[in-house]
Amino acid sequence: MAVATTTAFLAALGGVLWLAVRRLVGRGVPRLHGGAEPGLMRGKTVLITGANSGLGRATAAELLRLGARVIMGCRDRARAEEAAGQLRRELGGPEEEDALVVKELDLASLRSVRAFCRELLQEEPRLDVLINNAGVFQCPYMKTEDGFEMQFGVNHLGHFLLTNLLLGLLKSSAPSRIVVVSSKLYKYGDINFEDLNSEASYNKSFCYSRSKLANILFTRELARRLEGTNVTVNVLHPGIVRTNLGRHIHIPLLAKPLFNLVSWAFFKTPLEGAQTSIYLASSPEVEGVSGKYFGDCKEEELLPKAMDESVARKLWDISEVMVGILK
Repeated sequence: MAVATTTAFLAALGGVLWLAVRRLVGRGVPRLHGGAEPGLMRGKTVLITGANSGLGRATAAELLRLGARVIMGCRDRARAEEAAGQLRRELGGPEEEDALVVKELDLASLRSVRAFCRELLQEEPRLDVLINNAGVFQCPYMKTEDGFEMQFGVNHLGHFLLTNLLLGLLKSSAPSRIVVVSSKLYKYGDINFEDLNSEASYNKSFCYSRSKLANILFTRELARRLEGTNVTVNVLHPGIVRTNLGRHIHIPLLAKPLFNLVSWAFFKTPLEGAQTSIYLASSPEVEGVSGKYFGDCKEEELLPKAMDESVARKLWDISEVMVGILK
């Protein structure tokens, strides 16, 4: 029995190593900026939420390389300042002193979102791109400062309020873009209007999927409302990426080495995962495109439940009340 188990383990390990070698030899890291003009985003101001690590940090680095001025909206200011310092060193120092700006933004607090937007609107004459990137993934049941289930509160409601408060600036800066980071896992979620706060029952996986479905419905309804304004909004899934988003996932200690090897072999790097965000934020190919769902820099089809206009409108109306836009 022990021999059979060991043999099976070694076979699985050998398979992973073989695939890892294939990845290392046959797959380079795509760098969108390598095929784009270095100054493509010069003169553009981009706000990225959750830009201190993972996808957000990779997106910030690439857009800075393209000449953008980047505002990092992050919950932990100290970690954001540290990441900004690293980015400046990696890039050899942006040409302009204020090319990289750090601002505190806690999407689990509507008070913080409002304070952030007040400050931004006072200081910034324009906003060319808003990237709603930050997210919480499969956390234990907990609530935001305002009493919302954490995943729905941060992933959907915090960004919903942020986007609405900045719409005026985005419109006055048009042509401008909004980019929303969702997930393929939206497929496993449903919008239960009777229990949006998950107080009757809570499943961390389902609630994450619900929040990502909400991202897509929000994007499609916002695109409808923005018709004729020259402000576009699109949503994407980055694929499975090696980031700290999965910090709430428990992996047995003995399984961690194998998991790390599997993730290295199969998961995307943050740079690879960020390519679609970078593409939607900067590429001339998607100029004027709005309300679409992308993966790997290509438009993809959605399930019918993600295109239900009546659900999207109802979710929008309820979200307005939840965040205090409407009483």
